[in-house]
This record gives sequence, C-alpha cells and structure tokens, in this order.
Amino acid sequence: MRIIITQNTTLDGRVEMLDDWFDPQAQDDELLAEVRSQTAREQILLLGRQTFEDFRGFWPRQTADTTGIAAQLNKVDKWVFSTTMTDPEWENSRIIADDPLLAVAALREQPGLDAILTGSISLAHTLITAGLVDEYRMFTYPVWQGRGRGFFPGGHPQPPLALLDSRSFRSGVVYSAYTPAGQVPTSL
Repeated sequence: MRIIITQNTTLDGRVEMLDDWFDPQAQDDELLAEVRSQTAREQILLLGRQTFEDFRGFWPRQTADTTGIAAQLNKVDKWVFSTTMTDPEWENSRIIADDPLLAVAALREQPGLDAILTGSISLAHTLITAGLVDEYRMFTYPVWQGRGRGFFPGGHPQPPLALLDSRSFRSGVVYSAYTPAGQVPTSL
C-alpha cells in the first residue's frame, strides 16, 4: 500500500490554515474532478486527532454536499492516531493508539490501494522524518499567508523529490505530485 500525503498549501508553503484561504466546497469543476480521481484509490484515510475532530465536526453534517466529499469521507476507513481519544463517534473510524511509525510501516507493507494522510501536520512531519512517505500531493493556492506551520518539518533535511505530475486549474490552484528521488513509484 502506498502512503501518500495530500496537502493544501499557500504559495509560501504554509499548511496551517490561519486565514480563510481554503474552502473545500468551493472548488472549480476541474479541481474537484482531480480530487475525486485521487480519492477513488483511497482505501484508508490517516488523520491526527485534531484534523479528525475538525473533519468529524463538519463533514457528517453536510447533508446537501454536491461535491461528493462528505459521502467519500463518511464511507472511507479512517484511522485516527490518538492516545487520548476513546470513541471516534464517526462511522468507519478506528483509533490507533500505537506508535504511528510502527502502524504506518506495517500498513505500507500490506497490499492494497492508497493510504492518504491529509491535514494532520504533526503526524505528517513524523512520517516525513521517518521516510515513510511514497508520494506527496500538493495543492498550492494563490495566496501568501506569511505565518503558520510549513509542510516540511523544520531542521530536518529533506530528500530530493522527483516530479510525477503537475497541472493548474482555472481557480489559480496548482497541483503537483512528487515522489522521493530514486524511489520507484509502485502502481499509480
């Protein structure tokens, strides 16, 4: 199974949304089609506790969602990494209290589609630092935030990346996918 991080980011590489620059329900048709094609291969959604709680507080309540995102999030298997949460209170969710590095390394060895992590900055930094990421999918929004946490963890050297795909959308969002250089991508 491939471990993929999908992040929305600003032009200055900020993934922490401190300003109002991202609205998941306001995507243009082309961008939404790209998101749907990626989630079609999503077998497991990996989330940290905070992002899980944010998602759980919003998406299950979107009964008139025309994007299909709410339906996808409700049906996909969700693994929330937390040592404090006891009841996920969202269908198809399970709490993983074990070491995320061990759990994700074991998951990576299993056959299957994709395990995708989105948001969850601390968890993303943990997996990046451990070298457990097979692909990075970045959706860069045409804004400059100037503050907030960045995508790659500070103080940790990053491996060179090889471009797999890139395209732009009418909204000004640019999508780019990368794999660590030298890593042969498994079936895309």
